[in-house]
Amino acid sequence: MGMKGALIETGKSLTEAVLIVGLIIVVAYALTGTWHIGYAVESGSMVPNMQVGDLIFVQSPHRTHIITYEEGMQCNYKSFNNYGDVIIYRPDGFSSVTPIIHRAMYWVNKGDKMPDGRPAPHAGYITKGDNNSAYDQQCLAVRVSDGRWVRIEPVKPEWVIAVARVRVPYLGYPSLILKKPALIKEML
Repeated sequence: MGMKGALIETGKSLTEAVLIVGLIIVVAYALTGTWHIGYAVESGSMVPNMQVGDLIFVQSPHRTHIITYEEGMQCNYKSFNNYGDVIIYRPDGFSSVTPIIHRAMYWVNKGDKMPDGRPAPHAGYITKGDNNSAYDQQCLAVRVSDGRWVRIEPVKPEWVIAVARVRVPYLGYPSLILKKPALIKEML
């Protein structure tokens, strides 16, 4: 086979690979309703039900009804070994902040008492990591792009970017290593 034949074979192989990847992406979107089909767990806040380095495959929140811990207890619905759904949300809607993977504990309406005693500024989910002793709205704050620290408010439905469905151990490490190279030192 000459140079021309080798180039044709390489072109066919590349086309085949692109078509396979494209098909996988289209099927994944059809199943989940979102282009971002997985998230890597970055902290221990969901231990023992999710570990650092796990890859969490997700579903679009528009394709499901989010069940809170409170509702899950009433109807005996569990996900990730506990009542209710685990959601992935953008804290206070900030797209510049790393999304948080925590359990939806219960719903509050505007003015309802939040876990810290303050009235809720708007309706939304009260959330908590399975390994955390306090609710996010009691103890978490995030640093936003202008450097300010902002306390986490109840999670509005439009801030929920996904609902966790399947956990695959260790598959999230490549993403974490690319995002946080210092993690390699911690692993060694």
